[in-house]
Amino acid sequence: MNIRKISLLALMIALSAVGASIKIPAVVNSVALDAFPALLAAAFLGKGFGAITGGLGHLLSAMIGGFPLGALHFVIAVEMAMLVWVFGIFYEKNKKILAGLVFVVSNAFVAPSPFIFIMNLGFYTAMIPSLLIGSAMNTVLAIILIPRLSYLVQFRVKKKDFDL
Repeated sequence: MNIRKISLLALMIALSAVGASIKIPAVVNSVALDAFPALLAAAFLGKGFGAITGGLGHLLSAMIGGFPLGALHFVIAVEMAMLVWVFGIFYEKNKKILAGLVFVVSNAFVAPSPFIFIMNLGFYTAMIPSLLIGSAMNTVLAIILIPRLSYLVQFRVKKKDFDL
């Protein structure tokens, strides 16, 4: 890893920290705009860097919210990293709308499903609206801004330089 890669990864994580402070009202105070920079990283830097940004972004969001679910946030961070990885796979194949839909549906309905067994069905049901809104906001921002930001970022990062 060279300095350029580390710097761009740090920039995306810093943007994720900013997004983590923009909360969406929810039962748990860790739903925020922290995934948007991870989706940007997956599109510009590759799915590996996007996954790292997504996992760390969720941990930052949880930390700002006071870790309301305790150690379970580490499980959620791994889930977020996997979801951003999958987004990156579809996005690289130029299936941008499918990438966004898979991310929204998976983040809102699939990722919180373990909480049906850990907590109860009521907790899962209460989380769905805020997760759906948060996922949709993160994804719509990313899908709209990625093409516009790629124009501004004229060096258009070479994928081979950022493969993980």
